[in-house]
Amino acid sequence: MPNIKEKYDVVVVGAGHAGCEAALAAARMGLETICFTVSVESIAMMPCNPNIGGSSKGHLVREIDALGGEMGKNIDATFIQSKMLNASKGPAVHSLRAQADKSDYSRRMRRILENTEHLHIRQAEVSEIIVNDGRICGIKTVSGAEYIAGAVVLCTGVYLKARCIYGDVSYHTGPNGLQAANHLTQSLIDNGIEVRRFKTGTPARVDKRSIDFTKMTEQFGDKRVVPFSFETDPESIQKEQVSCWLTYTNEETHKIIKDNLDRSPLYSGDIHGTGPRYCPSIEDKVVRFADKDRHQVFIEPEGLYTNEMYLGGMSSSMPEDVQYAMYKTVPGLENVRIVRNAYAIEYDCINAVQLKSSLEFKKISGLFAGGQFNGSSGYEEAAAQGLIAGINAALYVKKKDPLILDRSESYIGVLIDDLVTKETAEPYRMMTSRAEYRLILRQDNADIRLTKYGYKVGLISEDRMNRLTRKIQLIDEEIQRVKSVNIGTGKEVQQVLTDNGSTELTTGVTLAELIKRPELSYDVLASIDKHRPELPWDVCEQVNINLKYEGYIDRQLRQVEHFKKLESKLIPDSLDYESISGLRKEAMQKLDKFRPRSIGQASRISGVSPADISVLLVYLESVRRRKQ
Repeated sequence: MPNIKEKYDVVVVGAGHAGCEAALAAARMGLETICFTVSVESIAMMPCNPNIGGSSKGHLVREIDALGGEMGKNIDATFIQSKMLNASKGPAVHSLRAQADKSDYSRRMRRILENTEHLHIRQAEVSEIIVNDGRICGIKTVSGAEYIAGAVVLCTGVYLKARCIYGDVSYHTGPNGLQAANHLTQSLIDNGIEVRRFKTGTPARVDKRSIDFTKMTEQFGDKRVVPFSFETDPESIQKEQVSCWLTYTNEETHKIIKDNLDRSPLYSGDIHGTGPRYCPSIEDKVVRFADKDRHQVFIEPEGLYTNEMYLGGMSSSMPEDVQYAMYKTVPGLENVRIVRNAYAIEYDCINAVQLKSSLEFKKISGLFAGGQFNGSSGYEEAAAQGLIAGINAALYVKKKDPLILDRSESYIGVLIDDLVTKETAEPYRMMTSRAEYRLILRQDNADIRLTKYGYKVGLISEDRMNRLTRKIQLIDEEIQRVKSVNIGTGKEVQQVLTDNGSTELTTGVTLAELIKRPELSYDVLASIDKHRPELPWDVCEQVNINLKYEGYIDRQLRQVEHFKKLESKLIPDSLDYESISGLRKEAMQKLDKFRPRSIGQASRISGVSPADISVLLVYLESVRRRKQ
């Protein structure tokens, strides 16, 4: 009997956070797209923490939205608590974080996918990639069906040869007991793709009715909710929020863990995958931070219509009896009942240095990759990569240049550049400290930085682009106006300064100079700004930040200018590094392995020294002159 054979422009393998963004991007760019998932019920599933955003991750969600992605809109529609983290610090590290109703989040994203033109969903396990002469031609499923495509995006998450483990219990499934994808790995290896084994974990889910919240500290959401999406009307999301709760482990908890380390598969050798350094299990924390007598535990609701609560900070792969024993030592959890055991999950993924900055495989044209398959961790990191991989798969089919964001213009650029130039030995997590230019890569200006790219590729409407252009115009005009407004030493002015803990004026100044004082702001000074126009809140926010941090921003922009010069010096793909005399052997090997696209990227490769970069620059200049 003949097998099914269908043809599409783009095939997306996986429908987690990366797969959803990849499939939506390709379809919204007008390409016939099919998205494969092992279970339609698992589309945009949140198998671990019930939240979106957080420190630096909130930046990624805002950037996804600015480019035309869906994650920001989805969490705005399904959150149950929202909080701006680091609000007492500078705007560069402000990060939104929202608790999601997990089932609502997944259900809404599935509805978006199912109703997107050009997008088709298929429940089937992909078993092979079809490659011909170094070019992707499509995929095969376990049933033998073939799906021919111009480009393929792999977003397999944690499903490849997945194994869930706690204690001596081990079963070969994906998260939440879903089917693992056991066949694709061998096909990848057969086609020269290097595969490795990573591990992550999740804490237990417990019954809300068994928790004593009187022994915990209640954690509230913000009184005024700020949306993730630049298109969400802030007034539409002001609603009653649910509480989270904070408690702590103690020495008794730690003693139980230490006494049972020999039963932990993490320490017994049963787990072979490398886990995330920045999101360790509770047994890992107790061993690595032996000097700490307690660790935070966040009790977070999984949704409005379930009693399941997530024990944030206590992921574990300990045996079931040890889990019960250690959880019951935590204040408020003395009588806790577990609904789902904590477990670790091992899975196959790739070393992302095999990818170009476009997230296309260097050795297989038209094959792209995104998400945890690339060795990252986190929903937000996955969605960001999925979006870029989907955009570039579509551009590849359209025979257009890829969209490559650099480190100076986005957190997404930092994330991808780190993955493709640094051999991360553990699941990669985004952090604000990884971004050199974080003062200008704030979450509040992601639309100003990136919407133009979303518009260029076709994911942003003309109406949205026009609204942004008008917003930028209003910001610029207001900044110039404020710089020209002179403030005298009158009684009303002095009173406003005194009321806000600011020193009185002895001579006249501009309004802009007053705004730069730490204790003052554009809004605080509204009463003495007699000709202040009525402006949207987001315009006012930008005026305040740009004036208050003007000197720092200007300095960072000069640093970016130098960075851009190195990034603009492109290196030919075919360059033979062994023919360049003066390059050290290690530099030759590293440059040949990574094949950097620019001098800037080459300079960030471990093992390539400033002296090597100088030799490379001289060589490229000599080649350029010979061609003239």
